Amino acid sequence: MNSKVKLKEVYEVQSEYKAFYTGGTVCWTNDGQQFLCQNNGAIWIVSVENQNEPITLGEQQTEDEIQEDIIFTFAINGAGTSIVSGHRSGLYKLWDQQTRTVQKMWKSSHQGPITKLVFSPDDELIVSGGSDSTIRIWDPSKQVCLGTLRGCAGVINLIVFHPDMASKIIIAAGDDDKILAFDYLERRVIKTFAGHFSRVTGVSFTEDRQYMVSSGRDKILILWNFDTLEAVKTIPVYEALESVVVLPGGIKIGGVKLEENYVYAACAGEEGVIKVWEMTEAKIVYKQTNALVERAADEGGLAISQLFYNQSIGQMAIVSADHNILVHDCATFECVHQLAGFSDEILDIVLLGKRDRYLAMATNSNNFKIYDTTTMNCQLVQGHTDIVLSLSANDQYLLSSSKDHSIRLWRFDEAMFKITCVAVGVKHTNAVGCVAMSKISGNFCVSVSLDKCLKTWKIPKTFAAPDGEELPRLQCSLTELAHEKDINCVCISPNDRLVATGSQDKTAKLWDVSNLAVVGVFRGHRRGIWAVKFSPVDQILLTNAADCCIKLWSLTDMTCLKSLEGHDSSVLRVEFLSNGMQLLSAGADGLLKLWSIKTSECVQTMDKHDSRIWALCVTRDESAFYSGGSDSKMIKWHDVTESKRKEELDQRKQMLLEEQELNNLLSEKKLLKALRLSLNLNRPLSTLKIINEVIKSQEQAGLADTVRKLSNDHKETLLVHAVEWNTNSRNCRPAQLALHILMQEILAGRFAVSELNKHLEASLPYTERHFKRLTGYMTDLKFVEFSLRCMQPYACKME
Repeated sequence: MNSKVKLKEVYEVQSEYKAFYTGGTVCWTNDGQQFLCQNNGAIWIVSVENQNEPITLGEQQTEDEIQEDIIFTFAINGAGTSIVSGHRSGLYKLWDQQTRTVQKMWKSSHQGPITKLVFSPDDELIVSGGSDSTIRIWDPSKQVCLGTLRGCAGVINLIVFHPDMASKIIIAAGDDDKILAFDYLERRVIKTFAGHFSRVTGVSFTEDRQYMVSSGRDKILILWNFDTLEAVKTIPVYEALESVVVLPGGIKIGGVKLEENYVYAACAGEEGVIKVWEMTEAKIVYKQTNALVERAADEGGLAISQLFYNQSIGQMAIVSADHNILVHDCATFECVHQLAGFSDEILDIVLLGKRDRYLAMATNSNNFKIYDTTTMNCQLVQGHTDIVLSLSANDQYLLSSSKDHSIRLWRFDEAMFKITCVAVGVKHTNAVGCVAMSKISGNFCVSVSLDKCLKTWKIPKTFAAPDGEELPRLQCSLTELAHEKDINCVCISPNDRLVATGSQDKTAKLWDVSNLAVVGVFRGHRRGIWAVKFSPVDQILLTNAADCCIKLWSLTDMTCLKSLEGHDSSVLRVEFLSNGMQLLSAGADGLLKLWSIKTSECVQTMDKHDSRIWALCVTRDESAFYSGGSDSKMIKWHDVTESKRKEELDQRKQMLLEEQELNNLLSEKKLLKALRLSLNLNRPLSTLKIINEVIKSQEQAGLADTVRKLSNDHKETLLVHAVEWNTNSRNCRPAQLALHILMQEILAGRFAVSELNKHLEASLPYTERHFKRLTGYMTDLKFVEFSLRCMQPYACKME
């Protein structure tokens, strides 16, 4: 071991990446720079370019605590300066977007939750829809209701202003199949559009305002003449739609130019792809071919929940049912931004690229994600048909395994931030739980599966171009029935000669890579082994298991060298640090522990996760590591050992200087100046000596002035010291003097003390005892004086 390696002592949270969208309302600002997303009852404002530090408005609800004032829905005005939110308490709050503060607040008149909020195009009005089937028009400047609109059935789920504000018309729909047009000044229904057979999900107007396109769950698009109420065209689209947007003529969509004087409508829903229809001729002019959203599993289910079109920047955005937001450039329809709103359970994490800039994450999904850690921009990677369970990487490739019984090899292009699948391996007969890649040669990889088999795969130097849709197949070179029960983990040694596996049968096994012959078996754990790891420098194998233990084994004689116990629940992952001199472990209780192997002691315990920690990866320079688990949080921790040491050294230097200054003040008899410094150093004995000197030098008046000038914290420190002195009768006089001055400060309102009752209860019994003793002294003194006075005449006669 290298003795020059500096051991880690303290890790702190550098950044925490949590969900920013868990379902509900999403708004896109007109400049296209930000998304406003609903997340557990709060509004999160996320930048499209940099998702590192989202801004939160409102109170976020957790599983442990139910907030009374969570947000049900919200809207942002056209200028992007104000946000209105509807709360569980029945309040509306108007927020200033720049300062993130509430500017106005007023009570809603809806009976039940608020389901929809919309600003008028001129930002002068706010319209709200509720579960009570009513629509209310509000003047936000005066916080007054201008009118109530009735006529919709069920919960209001759609409100749209007519583009011509002079018409004073609002389009709305409830749970039924009708679209109603209201005159909100006269507060009456002026038009009813009946043509759908199920709930209406979207309405959009053409540029000339003459026509309107509506979509519904009944799998049809309808083109309406708004003036005559005529359904000009009804188009069956054979999928339940969730949103529709009328596109202007003259723009390009995916390389197709939209002609003028035609009505084009973009719609999305159950299939997970965006289609652009020419409404008058009922034909598809563009259908998305690069969809990153999977089709809904069930008939009539959700795949895309919302669709936005931003004309100012020429982009279209979709919100998927699995809480991802995808932004496409309209002209080419390439995906330019991907925002992962919710990661669900994080199963594995691995770092990629130079300087570990990129991070691949496997979540409870068929697609895994790759993040640029500098901006947290995301890319969804499609390929597997079931949940991705494990990831592994070397300098050239990324390897993934899935419940679909396959492994896939990917090539990552850092410059283009693009990943492509180059080969697939399909020899397993059950879910592939773990994979590992050789680090040195890079010409083979290994995999383990629930079919209890260990397989080695050959990675060729070059790959043939895929023949049609078929990818090249990885060649399985060796297969071995490795364990009696499910295999949880596999690991390759640093020299690429050995492979270790851990299983639910409570054993770990060592295999020769060349022929998969058993080199050794490690027995000692009382429960299934979750992970195995080779030491980077020594001939040591590490195992961690569900019996809360971490064991270190010798590879020469297969004996257990150490057993580390400290976790109270299953140890799920362990990584080596500091050239094999330290360990980093993750438990099912959400705790991370830093260990010293030499002393077998836990150096630090980190508690930031709320549940099981499945994923752990360390950067190459070990300055930071990432952890992720079933609480959907990924946390980046960084090493602050050196800064903490420097801080402690600076504090020590400062303390020594202050101690020297205190000694100088005491030697110079500058007692009142020394008092403040002694309290700052928290030295009860020095403070007691100073107050005793003050009493001797008759400076009590100056003491009161000095105490009055102290800060609240220093006064509280003096109070704690005085209560402590008061327990000793020898120190009762300085203690009572200090208490007297401090009580005067409290009565005068210049001293606010926390836990005053506690301090009084601690001082009263001793104070009563001192008072009783002094009363006895006074009584005895008076008796002596009386005796002397009585004896004085007789003393004169005797003389």
